[in-house]
Amino acid sequence: MTDNVKLVKLISGDTVLGIFDEEEGKLKDIALVQAIPNAGSPSNLQIAILPFGFPYEDEIGGEIDMDKILYEYRRIPEDLKNKYLEEKSNIRISSSMPNIDPSNMKNDNSSGGLIF
Repeated sequence: MTDNVKLVKLISGDTVLGIFDEEEGKLKDIALVQAIPNAGSPSNLQIAILPFGFPYEDEIGGEIDMDKILYEYRRIPEDLKNKYLEEKSNIRISSSMPNIDPSNMKNDNSSGGLIF
């Protein structure tokens, strides 16, 4: 499943992550990826992963036809792919959480987005 994760730029200008369904020729389980400048250090960016329908939808889902894709990134940072899969499934991948204090992890099952 992780081989099918694609990071693409849509013709709308949005950058999204999703699972490529080869049979249907669609990108499914769409998550919006936004870069947010860090106020303390403008050269550092935070990445937000949100449901594509945010704020009206709180779960990752939906699908986009491949003809709406302008660009496909060749490589996806492993951390970004892991965070997408975590947010989509609510299952934490321990290899993607270095130096994280377990007491600070969220205990609910909400899927309202993730900033790392």
